[in-house]
Order: sequence, then structure tokens, then C-alpha cells
Amino acid sequence: MPSPMRLQRIADRIQQDLSELLLFKIQDPRLAGITITDVKVDRELSYTSIYVSAIEGQERAKEVLAGLESAKGFLRRELAQRAQLRAFPQLRFYWDPTPEHADHIEKLLDQIRDETYKSNETNDEQE
Repeated sequence: MPSPMRLQRIADRIQQDLSELLLFKIQDPRLAGITITDVKVDRELSYTSIYVSAIEGQERAKEVLAGLESAKGFLRRELAQRAQLRAFPQLRFYWDPTPEHADHIEKLLDQIRDETYKSNETNDEQE
């Protein structure tokens, strides 16, 4: 069984190589503008969980995941050629809502800042 450090290096390499493949080799319009947010490799090196997101958000989730499933065989073959592993893990793709949640939190924080700023301005004018 590989060490946690080696698993992380493998995951990082897969993320880097997959990003390059998506940018330069895949021509599927369903996969335009997606981001690989995280890659996790299980301890047995059987499966790689790949988390993706898109700027447009959740409305593209089904389309993006369908495109990745369609390209899964090609991506696995290309990644296996680049990796120095005896057996390359199966790819599993998941939608990552984290960027959307972070954007929502940022908007709420901006709204609170604006309200606080306006409240302070009105208090200063009343004094």
C-alpha cells in the first residue's frame, strides 16, 4: 500500500495531466471552461475520484459529467501513458459545488459590509 504522501503526489500529477488534456486535447464543447477542483486516489490505487466545477455553476453539472463520462476511456488511456504506475486506477467524476458555495458566501459578506457601511454613514449624519 502506498504512503499518504505518495498517494498525494499521484493525485497531484493526475490533476495536472488531466487539466492539460482538457485544455489541449479534448475538443468536446461540453467540457469547455471546467476546472478540476480536487483529485483523490484510494489507498489500493483502484479508483481516482475527480471533482470538477464550471464557472456557470450547477446548471452545467449534468452536461459536464456526461462529457467526462464520454471521454473517460480516452482520458484514462492518456493519463496511464503519462504515469509511471503498474496499473492505472479507474476514473470517477463528481460535481464539486464548493466554488458556488464560496461565491454565495462572498456575496453575503459583501451585502453585510454594504449594510454596515450604510448604517455607519446614517449614524454619523444623525450626530
